[in-house]
Amino acid sequence: MNKLAVIGTGYVGLVTGICLASCGHHVTCMDVDESKIDQISRGDLPLFEPGLQELHETCTAAGSLSYTTSPEEAVQDAEAVFIAVGTPPRKDGSADLSYLYAAVHDIAPFIQRNTVLIIKSTVPAGTHADIKDQLDRTTGQSVQVVSNPEFLREGSAVNDFFYGDRIVIGSTDSRAAAFVEHIYESLPGPVLHTDPQTAEMIKYSSNAFLAAKISFINEMASLCEAEGADITIVAAGMGMDKRIGESFLRAGIGYGGSCFPKDTAALLYSAQQKKLPVPLLSSIHEVNRKQPGAFIQKILDRFGSIEGKKAAVLGLTFKPNTDDLRQSPSRDVINLLTSEGAMVIGYDPLISKSRKRIWQIPLAETMEEALTGADLAVICTEWKEIVDFPPDRYPSLMKEANIFDGRNCYAIKQALHLPIYYSSVGRPVYNGL
Repeated sequence: MNKLAVIGTGYVGLVTGICLASCGHHVTCMDVDESKIDQISRGDLPLFEPGLQELHETCTAAGSLSYTTSPEEAVQDAEAVFIAVGTPPRKDGSADLSYLYAAVHDIAPFIQRNTVLIIKSTVPAGTHADIKDQLDRTTGQSVQVVSNPEFLREGSAVNDFFYGDRIVIGSTDSRAAAFVEHIYESLPGPVLHTDPQTAEMIKYSSNAFLAAKISFINEMASLCEAEGADITIVAAGMGMDKRIGESFLRAGIGYGGSCFPKDTAALLYSAQQKKLPVPLLSSIHEVNRKQPGAFIQKILDRFGSIEGKKAAVLGLTFKPNTDDLRQSPSRDVINLLTSEGAMVIGYDPLISKSRKRIWQIPLAETMEEALTGADLAVICTEWKEIVDFPPDRYPSLMKEANIFDGRNCYAIKQALHLPIYYSSVGRPVYNGL
């Protein structure tokens, strides 16, 4: 068992800290936000992630997990310190590293000679060297800095931690790299050793490529609509090719969240700073940016005007099984609907439980409440509750069953012979009204 510290209790930091503690390490999670630490210490986690609450309760009861606002308390005896603070985007697309440098500044006085600093935060290539210089100057000793990017998907982060596709360790010091590998020795994932700047690039490149797959399939969806083809079958056929794979080939209203938009923009900014032309990278964001507007156009084409019409927006988070609203396409959809004069009511299985309003729209407590008397329903997130909702219930609840499915939750055959208008992404429209 190792004594570890995790700086930052956001999404990555909290998941990392709790999961490391469940691996048998003694972990202290530190954050400067006193109210957040108080909340977590009471057992009330500030984010939803399947399985995380249970692990938190088990580890705190066992005494292997603790929380503090004191850098000294967290770091002074730690063998390794994980930095997992946010690196949000600036207006120009570059990564804002101010939280990272502030965290390093706060812990530097308490770093021990043999302590290994592990950067979990997503950072541009070369950041590790700047952090090492800052620490060496501040501490008066050579501190080993290791890049160890995270690959956690919101909604399945606990499983991803324990059964990830790979563990990337970027270091120029073999002892530090071996120690980090030792921390993860109970996990079955393969370990890739490399230099720090390559490790940093692996993270950005992975997210940019996944974003590219989504933008590509959305462009193909537009072509499928023009040709009368079905993008779901096209994607299935593509995915059968082992060189392509089936993941991230779901057409829809675009990607969101805290990673893909931010990391793609940061990578693009880095290329621009180096004066490197990257037209493919540039187009990823542009295709994604247009998706909500293209989807709203389907609604306008159907109605002509939606002034005064009630629109039920189903699903608000950027993906299912998370309470994360950051960069969610649903917000763009809602803004466009309200700008056209629609009366919007939202429903989300998680968000509706804790709030009455969000983004200036009221929230229904149930999906049925949102749909009652609505002129149109817009599906923005493929929550299981929404996917499992029988299509034949829409006509009995809505004023007129116009369904615009931005996540292709239903097979078109489910709409056949029902009095509904069903429009999805990259598939033929069914008009049973």
